[in-house]
Amino acid sequence: MSLTVTVLGSSGSYPGPGRACSGYLVQGGGANVWMDAGSGTMANLQKHIRLAEVDAVVLSHEHPDHWADLNGFQVACAYGDGPDCVRAYAPAPLHSMAYEFNRVSIEWHRTFDGSVEQIGGQRWTFSKTDHPPETLAARVEVDGVSLGYTADTGTGWSPAAWGGDPVDLLLAEATFQDEDAAEIAKEGGDVGHLSARQAGEMARDAGVRRLVITHIWPTHDIGLSRRQAEEGFGGPVEVANEGDRFVVEAGRR
Repeated sequence: MSLTVTVLGSSGSYPGPGRACSGYLVQGGGANVWMDAGSGTMANLQKHIRLAEVDAVVLSHEHPDHWADLNGFQVACAYGDGPDCVRAYAPAPLHSMAYEFNRVSIEWHRTFDGSVEQIGGQRWTFSKTDHPPETLAARVEVDGVSLGYTADTGTGWSPAAWGGDPVDLLLAEATFQDEDAAEIAKEGGDVGHLSARQAGEMARDAGVRRLVITHIWPTHDIGLSRRQAEEGFGGPVEVANEGDRFVVEAGRR
């Protein structure tokens, strides 16, 4: 039984040309999970599965670029192709932000720092990141392999917070580049996001086996972000692009 993740959106904070905001399809253990539902991800989701085949939605936090398409999903479920009841796992503030439809209900499950959920054969472990508001990174395990998703975070969090062995594949936000990070540091601020180099360093220090960077600022040169991430990681780094499908495999760096 395999664990795969398909990129539905990889643009940071707002959609770039031809790109959607944060969203991923996690498949394995007999379950299809839509992880983050940023703008444009619902359209891309339907290239891979029918909406009726979505078993659950997992949302990392309340910023719209990570959940805005949930409302469209509710409409589709109410009047088109979708389940009568949507299972959604998210921090408590999100539970009151979605629209209410008489034709479809959301079965909310509250996630929090340290909480664990079982979705089919997928075991999800959540950890609070360094990002306002309450934001939860997720570790997904199926049959001995593990996928990590940082969601949005600054440098004050690490994948080591999940505990256990290092994840086999980490989807890490890499919003900024070196120039941005230097400017932010000069201003003495911390905006709760990582640069590509910081994402690489964080993954290296946590013993991550395979790194994929995502949530890249729409106007940035993706090739430069990748090079800076590789310098921080000390090895090859992949970039998440819409439609990419990654098979999570156990192994060593």
